[in-house]
Amino acid sequence: MVQSLVINNSGYPDDARDVFQEAMIVLYEKVGSGSFELNCLLKTYLYSVCKRLWLKRLGQLHRSFTEVESLQNTVPVEDELERHEQRNKDFQLMEDSLNTLGEPCRSLLKAYYLEMKSMTDIACDFGYTNADNAKNQKYKCLMRLKKIFSQKNK
Repeated sequence: MVQSLVINNSGYPDDARDVFQEAMIVLYEKVGSGSFELNCLLKTYLYSVCKRLWLKRLGQLHRSFTEVESLQNTVPVEDELERHEQRNKDFQLMEDSLNTLGEPCRSLLKAYYLEMKSMTDIACDFGYTNADNAKNQKYKCLMRLKKIFSQKNK
């Protein structure tokens, strides 16, 4: 259904796969938030999300959309898409902030938050005398990152 929608509206099969994958991410995030309440068929919800995503992409590409309704009803999903887009912007802003932060702070924060290393391991890896010193440095780095993030977020 999604592929037909996209192909019939200036798209290609790869575009349809991209849109469907992004719709699955929206669904995953919505379910993970704990506030998801499905009031229609799952395929109706996913189709609605895909349709909105494709409409938005067409708008960005300045193409037109021919109304093709293969389902009787679609559901409003604008709020979920806006939250998804805001979350993507926040992630991009955080990545930019991390890149601005510099070394060794960037590596230290990645080791702790992404690689889930213990403070003892981080102290050994980064040459700190003990885990408490590593913890203090992590805190200082985190405060610098928050400052950079808030400046970029203005």
